[in-house]
Amino acid sequence: MSKESKSAIIFPNYQQSLNQLGENIKLAIKRRRYTQTLIAERTGLSRLTVRKITQGDPSVSIGHYTMVLGILNLVEDWKLVAKDDELGKKLQDIALLKGAK
Repeated sequence: MSKESKSAIIFPNYQQSLNQLGENIKLAIKRRRYTQTLIAERTGLSRLTVRKITQGDPSVSIGHYTMVLGILNLVEDWKLVAKDDELGKKLQDIALLKGAK
């Protein structure tokens, strides 16, 4: 029984966000004057995987993105994702106002 891997379907606007993440990581690497080889050595990832990360490739695991961010001392940035959930707060406020009647 073979296990088939399925690629995630990424909508264009989501891919743009991944591309931006990859570009941000690429710039952070360049600002520090690191090379993809150095990042690969420090993370244990292949240079191909590091390159895919800098391109925002959706097939790379979030754990690998995290490893690279850790080397760049940017892993704390993950804590900012969805921190200010504006839509969630608005929906919650609407529900609270409906319940107050």
